[in-house]
Amino acid sequence: MEPFKVLTEQFADIRILRYRVPGFDNLPLQSRELLYYLHEAALWGRDIIYDQNYKHNLLIRHMLENMYLTYRGDRGGENWQHFEVYLKRVWFSNGIHHHYSMDKFFPELPEENFREMMRHSDASGFAAEDGKLEGFINKIIRLLYHPDIDAKRLVQDDGVDMVALSANNFYENVTQQEAEDFYNAMNQANDPEAPQYGLNSKLIKKDGRLQELVWKKDGMYGSAISKIIFYLRKALAVADNEKQKVALEKLIEFYTTGDLKTFDAYSIAWLQDADPLVDVVNGFIEVYGDAVGRKASWESVVSVRDAEATRRAAAISVNAQWFEDHSPVQPEYKKEKVQGVSARGINAVVLAGDCSPSTPIGINLPNADWIRARYGSKSVTISNIIAAYDEASKESGAIEAFAWSQQEIALAKKYGNLAANLHVDLHEIVGHGSGRIKEGVANPGDTLKNSASTIEEARADLFALYFATDAKLIALGLMPEKATGEAGYNSYIRGGLLTQLVRVAPGKNLEESHMRNRQLIALWAYEHGKAENVIERKTRDGRTFFVINNYEKLRALFGQLLREVQRIKSEGDYQAARQLIESYGVKVDPALHQEVLKRWETLGIAPFSGFINPQLEALTDADGTITDVRISYPDDFAQQMLHYSRHYAALPVK
Repeated sequence: MEPFKVLTEQFADIRILRYRVPGFDNLPLQSRELLYYLHEAALWGRDIIYDQNYKHNLLIRHMLENMYLTYRGDRGGENWQHFEVYLKRVWFSNGIHHHYSMDKFFPELPEENFREMMRHSDASGFAAEDGKLEGFINKIIRLLYHPDIDAKRLVQDDGVDMVALSANNFYENVTQQEAEDFYNAMNQANDPEAPQYGLNSKLIKKDGRLQELVWKKDGMYGSAISKIIFYLRKALAVADNEKQKVALEKLIEFYTTGDLKTFDAYSIAWLQDADPLVDVVNGFIEVYGDAVGRKASWESVVSVRDAEATRRAAAISVNAQWFEDHSPVQPEYKKEKVQGVSARGINAVVLAGDCSPSTPIGINLPNADWIRARYGSKSVTISNIIAAYDEASKESGAIEAFAWSQQEIALAKKYGNLAANLHVDLHEIVGHGSGRIKEGVANPGDTLKNSASTIEEARADLFALYFATDAKLIALGLMPEKATGEAGYNSYIRGGLLTQLVRVAPGKNLEESHMRNRQLIALWAYEHGKAENVIERKTRDGRTFFVINNYEKLRALFGQLLREVQRIKSEGDYQAARQLIESYGVKVDPALHQEVLKRWETLGIAPFSGFINPQLEALTDADGTITDVRISYPDDFAQQMLHYSRHYAALPVK
């Protein structure tokens, strides 16, 4: 048998990888059937994220795919290559805006060449009427090529109308002030247990009146959601256990009614099913894509338990109270009793929506703070995704290019993978699960607004970093020695100050919440440790390095910043949040940026990675009963994207 090839191709700034699902064939048929139905429910939601990201994305994607399949010209020349890369970038980013920077990206072939390609394909089928082809072509060219039209999917700059300037499809004819006032009015009593108003709707202004278009079975995305419901009902019959059935029933009810109180009830029921063999995230979950933190992007992760990683996560989970008690956070902002932090390692089976092709490596849900406080949270580390990243990075040369010493390189190769896994575990399990909001303070989405996501990610990262070198992890048998955590510190500072800059275009600031969080922490620690030379900036052969001289003092700095970040969240201190983010998390040193880009270019590694999903196939008998479910691992990104568009396109092109 040929070895499994993780890296399949590379184009633009993107690497396409694959991941395996260990032990799938040994699962009981009932579990594989359940995974199949959840796999189908996940893929039927795929079009939703395209539409959420930008109102013209589906039209553009269908038109590009039509050109790809029907173009009657030279498919070997430079123009075709540029077109193909552009289409793959659209697939990867779920639209025409970069998945990380949020900036619109452009085809490399000239406008006139693109026009000719449209004329020599069946793109005419998208014209509204016969004889309207040129008008349609002009519309597409304006959308794709004009730099000032819908230039950024998400704008997060203070002093501007972030809602009006963002190209996402969460609002229409609505200003930022109108959006904030509309949702603040829904919770005038600042009830901390109020639903996350606006989570599953689009806010529009029509005839001078604001109204919500709710995403549900008989509302927005109704055709896609009906398919999701269909397969969730199928899953009910083969669910792992009764608790999982209750959760799935609540999820179906939520998709049917669109009622956010039902979504909270679903989230609580999902938490009660603490350790299923098969699990699923499916819904409108994260609000990173909305400037005011109200609208959630649709996503799905279908998974199966990873027994070994679950044992590691459980050791942290059962000690969650110890971590909470020993954190440097102010006592009044600690949880007196940590509730129900269930933690597991999982292997992804399919990823969809906002989690695909680019995907997280860990998840902690639900996001509602009042549910976390009362019922706990469910935290997972996605083992097979981390393993695929690790396998793809071997022999890349990136560590050697950006680490100062052979000792640092050796430490990274010895403990880097374990340190990364422990960081994700601590971040998701006890990081996101820690702390509490001051009594009388509203939800962070209301108080911290567009800063909420960055502050929350910084809080979870700082919690993980503070405990990364703690002897408790050795006592729990999670790491062999303190040097494991020190390898993690090296990696975090190296990434936060240097290597993550390869994901940013020259002249741009940091936009994405996780990137802002990482630089915020690393740069704050560097600046505040200067007096004692905790982190030293060194140069060699014209190259810049950041070297940690004192790990204990760095840990103390992480604790100091964690204390302040938790205070900001607990008190809803928006001004302090913005000051911290703007001072340390946004601006990029242009000279250092150029240097890093040149160093990275010599490695020939695309800075972003995403995944082709495994494919599940159900075999049935003459009565339609499933007799087997098989898994395969496609290795052609374009063919998988076309397959999805042919079989799971539920939304009409507008």
